[in-house]
Amino acid sequence: MSTNNKTALITGGSKGIGYGVAETLLKMGYKVAITSRSLSSAEDAAKKLSANGEALGLEADVRSYESQQKAVKQLLDKWGQLDVLVANAGVGNFGSVDELSVEDWKDTIDTNLNGLFYSVKASVEALKKTEGYIITISSLAGTNYFAGGAAYNASKFAVTGFSQAIMLDLRDKGVKVSTIMPGSVATHFNGNEPSEEDAWKIQSEDIGELVGDLLKMNPRTLPSKIEVRPARPPKK
Repeated sequence: MSTNNKTALITGGSKGIGYGVAETLLKMGYKVAITSRSLSSAEDAAKKLSANGEALGLEADVRSYESQQKAVKQLLDKWGQLDVLVANAGVGNFGSVDELSVEDWKDTIDTNLNGLFYSVKASVEALKKTEGYIITISSLAGTNYFAGGAAYNASKFAVTGFSQAIMLDLRDKGVKVSTIMPGSVATHFNGNEPSEEDAWKIQSEDIGELVGDLLKMNPRTLPSKIEVRPARPPKK
C-alpha cells in the first residue's frame, strides 16, 4: 500500500513520543504535521524531521478547540487530506489530593482529556473522507491507579474509556481507533531529561514502531487497546 500521498497530524510532536512517531511515519512515506504550543519548538523539530521526509511544524494548543480546528485546516490547505491523527499531547501533574492545586487539576484534565476530544472533533470529518486512523496515547495509568495520581489517573482512565467508545462510534464509518497504553517511557515528560539511566525504559522510537505496525496491519483487523511495558524493568 502506497503512503506517498498520505498525511498525519501528531499533537505534541516536537519531542518525546510524538517526535518518535513522526520519525517513523516520515520514513514510511507519510507527510507529517506536528504541533506544539510553541511555534518555534514545532518549527525547529519539523526542520530536523525533514531529513526523513516532508514535515510541517504548527503552533496549536490542544486545550483550545479553535486552535485544533486551525491546525487541521492548515494541514488540509497544504496537503488536501488527513489520513492519521496521533493524539499524543499530554501533561502530568502529581500529588496527594489534599495537596493537589485546582490549577494543576484543570491543566491535567484540559490537556489530557478535553484536548483529546478537541483533537478528534476537529479531525473526524476529514478522517471519515479518507477512512483514516485515530491513534490515542493513553497510559498504563489509564487502568492502574496509584497514590499521588488522582489527576493523572482520572485523565488517563478517561482517555482509555473515550478511545474505546469512539472506536465503536467510528468503525462502521470507516475510521479505525486504537489506544496505546505505555508504561515507563524515556521522554521529557514531567520535567525528566532522558539519560543513560533511562535505557531500560520504552524508547520513543519503540512507540513509533508500534504506530507504524498498526498502520500496516490488514484493514480487517483492529487492535483496539495495546498495553506496552519495559521488558526488563529494574528490580525494586
